[in-house]
Order: sequence, then C-alpha cells, then structure tokens
Amino acid sequence: MDGGQQQHGPLSGFTVGVTAARRADELGALLQRRGATVLHAPALRIVPLADDSELLAATKELIDLAPDVVVATTAIGFRGWVEAADGWGHGEDLLDRLRGVELLARGPKVKGAVRAAGLTEHWSPSSESMAEVLDRLLGEGVDGRRIALQLHGEPLPGFVEALRAGGADVVLVPVYRWLPPADLTPVDRLLDAAVSRGLDAVTFTSAPAAASLFARAEERGMTAELTAALRHDVLPACVGPVTALPLQTRGLDTVQPERFRLGPLVQLLCQELPGRARSLPVAGRRVEIRGHAVLVDGELRAVPPAGMALLRALVRRPGWVVARAELLRALPGAGRDEHAVETAMARLRTALGAPKLIQTVVKRGYRLALDPAAGSKYAD
Repeated sequence: MDGGQQQHGPLSGFTVGVTAARRADELGALLQRRGATVLHAPALRIVPLADDSELLAATKELIDLAPDVVVATTAIGFRGWVEAADGWGHGEDLLDRLRGVELLARGPKVKGAVRAAGLTEHWSPSSESMAEVLDRLLGEGVDGRRIALQLHGEPLPGFVEALRAGGADVVLVPVYRWLPPADLTPVDRLLDAAVSRGLDAVTFTSAPAAASLFARAEERGMTAELTAALRHDVLPACVGPVTALPLQTRGLDTVQPERFRLGPLVQLLCQELPGRARSLPVAGRRVEIRGHAVLVDGELRAVPPAGMALLRALVRRPGWVVARAELLRALPGAGRDEHAVETAMARLRTALGAPKLIQTVVKRGYRLALDPAAGSKYAD
C-alpha cells in the first residue's frame, strides 16, 4: 500500500485549469510535477505599446514636468517602459528624471527591475500590495502632489480615484494592454470543462485573466453556469487578493496563498484538492474519489469519464441501491439505452481493479459496497 502511494503526487487524479498568459509554462510544470493534469487556456494576451501615443505622451509629459512620486507596479511593465523610452531616444532623459523623484516599487521583482535600470527605490511594501502603497501615499498626504502610476495592462480605478480625491495630480503610464486571446478555442475548451465539472480547480495569476474569462463566458451565455461551477465544484485559486477581486465581486469565494507566488499557489492546491476529495471505506478497502481517478488503498487508478459519472452517482448515496435509470441519466450523452450503464459499469470495475467495490442488485441497480461499520454514518 505504501508503495502505491509513492507512485503518485498530491495532485494526481485532479485536473487544473491555467488561465495565465505569462509564466504559464512554469505554473503548468509545477502542477504536472505534482501529478496534476493541466488544461492551459490563456484568457488574455499582453500587447506592448512601444508604438502607442499614450505611452509616448505620458513619458514626454513626465520628462518635461517632474512628478513628485513614481509608482512602479510590475517588473515587466517597468522594464517595458524604460525600453520603449530608450527606443524613442528618451531613455536617458527618463532615467535622469526618475533619479530625482520618490520611487516606490510594489514588491521584490519590481525592485529588481528598478535596480537593473540603475535606479534605487525609496520604499517597497512588505505585502506587495497596492493597498499598502496607497495607505503610505495617503498617510504622507497627496494634496498638490504629482504622482505617476505605471500601469500594466489594467487600470487601477480605486487606487487612482483615492489619490485624486486626496488632491493628487495623477499621471497614468500605460505600458501594456490586455486583450482577449487571438485564438479563443482553448478558452472555450476551459469554459466547457469548468461547467461540465471536468476541472477540479482553475488558477488565476492576474485580475484581467479572471475578468476576461467571465467576459468570454458572457459572450457565450454561460455566466450563470460558470458562476455556479466556481461556487460549488471547481475551486478558484488566485495568486493574491488583487487577482481575486473580479471573482469576489461576483460573490465567489477563492483560496489564496499567504505568499503571492506561483510555488505557494501550487502548494495550496496540494492541500486543498486532496482535502476536498471524498474518501470511503468500501469492501474492506479505502477508496478516495478524485477528479478523473480513484485511489484504491493508495493506488491511483485512472477511470474514464463515463465511469466517473457512475461512481459519483453511487457515492452520493453510499451503500444504497441506485437504479439503472438514474445511473443512465448520470451518464454523459448516453441516450435511453440502459445497456450503456452495463457497459460503462463493466469498464469502471475493470478500471478500479477491484470488482467487489460495486455490487449488482438484480433487477434493481447497483450499490457501492460500503463497509457495514460505516453504513450508519453515510445513511443520509
């Protein structure tokens, strides 16, 4: 039994959706290394604005009229800004201007980008939170101050409005834009998998990705279905609180790691998904139901989708007889022929490698052979 448990990772048997555009390969590799099946569907694409008049105009405006504070929000965005300015022939002028202002960096990666440009940040929040940056600015007082905010693809309306309400002159520096993916097929595949409960979790590493996924769901008339799936069956896992906002505004609970990094996000899933799996004592064995696989006494057994549909129907009423007609309704696209139940049941028993886990009750249906000692606990 111990040997069987060594053959699989904590996420084996689970399917996880990845919506990231950046660092998707890294996140996918971390998940797969722990046994997960990964469905990758970038929910957006990042378009640099090297030719964009808004970025050029903001850069010239800041060079001509110095800000009091510059807030660098992302490493890739800050580097992109400096590189774009350099391409326009304004690189040195921009760096000279930034050396003379209060430069705030949101997090260690942004600090690294700032220092790589030959600059030194004045302060960086320990939480990597824009809320902490805002608290500091408002605590210092912003009335009459000129504050430049480097954006990375998304506006920060609450942040900007609070500064302007405090009397600040806010200059927005848009370095990148988020756009829907050029190919919507992977996103549609992820949406279909989510609403059909073919996913166990979906990860979000940016707020625009979450917003973009719901925008596509709305275009397809699937908003209510997606919301229901994420509320009840598919775990939404966000890298941090900012990323979670578009989900929380829809009344969805999310899980987030304490440290806003990919590694801790994966570790959180390694705790959450096995903890949500149903585990039952059946025919003298311990059976744990995962997304597309079953652990039988610690040994991972892959189960086809039709088999999983039958097993979940039996697990909903462990030990009770479930009629063939009801099992037929549980089968995806099975039609009206109850013979489909018998075929899928035979394949399920073969996949489980333990035929006695499921008993045939002649002329009535099938039941999970729940151990008698556990029967009263699951009788409801």
